[in-house]
Amino acid sequence: MTLNLSVSPDFPPAHLSGWFIFNTWLQRQLGTGVHLELYDGFEEQRKDIRNGKIDLIYANPYDASMLVRELGFKVLVRPRNRADETVIAVRQDDERNSVEDLESGITIATTADPDVHTMGMIMLESADLDKNNVTFREYDNYVLVAKALLNGQADVGFFLKAGYDELSDLVRSKTKSLVNSQISVVHHTLVVGPRMQEHVELLTERLLGMEEDPKGREVLKSMGLDGWDLMEEEQTEFMIDLIDTLID
Repeated sequence: MTLNLSVSPDFPPAHLSGWFIFNTWLQRQLGTGVHLELYDGFEEQRKDIRNGKIDLIYANPYDASMLVRELGFKVLVRPRNRADETVIAVRQDDERNSVEDLESGITIATTADPDVHTMGMIMLESADLDKNNVTFREYDNYVLVAKALLNGQADVGFFLKAGYDELSDLVRSKTKSLVNSQISVVHHTLVVGPRMQEHVELLTERLLGMEEDPKGREVLKSMGLDGWDLMEEEQTEFMIDLIDTLID
């Protein structure tokens, strides 16, 4: 039986090729076929997840909540030194230099990534901005959010910090960050589905040992990751409760 691996669409494009390398490494570790399925947007991926087509996924925190509480998936690990934070950015030539400078009527470029969007809206509260006095334009990924910002289709962009940091130097030089969140307890995670239960123990062992193995370190480097840390059940529940509270 071939298993299906997927990656949250908000993963930085610069390291997306690393997941193909990881997929090859994964097949060798498990001794079974694994197919990597990538998606341009969140909705198509979530549809396939609900239809049982995904067995292992590098998931954003919002989707981790759905996977664990609705579909019986289990969180295994999180990437080391890679907390999920949100950046609110504007064009470099924008005269506004803080969130408090923003006024009602602005257009915000965002994605279908609920935790990033929600965190962005929470950080706008200090400017008395909410869904009733701003306009949203939704895009499939953060490269398109940046493009909308630079093309003048939006005044403000909401970014996952990892996505913002890995924009090209040229694009970043044409934008500026107004504020970054500093939650530090919200992470993308590697989550396994019911059909992978027999592989959980071996997979966890091999993931945690990647940084000790020369080939494993090369795979991690290709993905832009330092290593993996085990996610205890209590940590997973805390993160999911926090995301659910923010989004509700």
